Amino acid sequence: MLDSDSKIWLESRFKNSVRFDESMSKHTSLRVGGAADAFVMPEKPEEVVEIIRGCRQKDIPCLVIGDGTNLLVKDSGIRGIVIVLTKCLRSITKRDMERDGIIVTALAGARMQALCSFAVNNGLKGMNFAIGIPGTVGGGIMMNAGTAHGSIKGVLDSIKILLSDGHTKIIMKENLDFEYRKLSLKDEVKKVNKRQAIIMGGCFCLHPSDPKELQKDAEEILKARKERQPSGSPGAGCFFKNPLSGKTAGELIDLAGLKGKSIGGAEISLKHANFIINRDRASASDILAIIELVQETVSKKFNINLEPEVKIVGQ
Repeated sequence: MLDSDSKIWLESRFKNSVRFDESMSKHTSLRVGGAADAFVMPEKPEEVVEIIRGCRQKDIPCLVIGDGTNLLVKDSGIRGIVIVLTKCLRSITKRDMERDGIIVTALAGARMQALCSFAVNNGLKGMNFAIGIPGTVGGGIMMNAGTAHGSIKGVLDSIKILLSDGHTKIIMKENLDFEYRKLSLKDEVKKVNKRQAIIMGGCFCLHPSDPKELQKDAEEILKARKERQPSGSPGAGCFFKNPLSGKTAGELIDLAGLKGKSIGGAEISLKHANFIINRDRASASDILAIIELVQETVSKKFNINLEPEVKIVGQ
């Protein structure tokens, strides 16, 4: 729990931007999760720097989030401070033609769909793979978000990170380690910072194209996405990473006979087996129980260990 001095610091410095004992069910797409000790939505980029530096000095744990669309918060909540970037880091801009294309800079709190729309409206090819992916640019970069049409790795040029001492650093693509649904900083960057670095934004290398053709392509991708994915109930997108080869996670869950299975208010979608939805006032414990059931059943039937794609946080 936060001590009184930390609460006084937060209240005096961030005033209306801070809430205490804030239910995380209000701030995640799954609509579950206990309370965070403190929930801060900085209004300016310099406030992000200040709060990160303060957390380091006061040894307060902190978690930076965007829209909470790929996040499962446990029922016991989050100790420390949750920092939300969607209010202060939202701008999207473009530069003139570079060596390999046009550079679009999107800050971490901007929505992925805002970046996709910006690219289409400016006649820039490269972002349509992300049409329909929820969440923010920062989360998309951290997850190396992608679909069958492409991933962040294919368009990212560089990122700007914030270190726990308040300094920022630009890291070019060649110094980043991309994995399936994951981005890692190389060892030389990790040595600079004892805590995890925070992504403040990214630069994307896109290419001129016909806006009308891009718009048509985007509409087709979005239509296909809506046809095969559930809607109407709170969820967090695909819940498990696909195995590196063979059948997808959804296919394995379906073949295991789990489609439609429910525990409490949580349910494996009948429309797409890799979606766990909050059908009826589910708790985080309900969803965690479904996760365990899926992993145990798929492992027993197919000898495959499914790894959650959704980030699970809290006590």
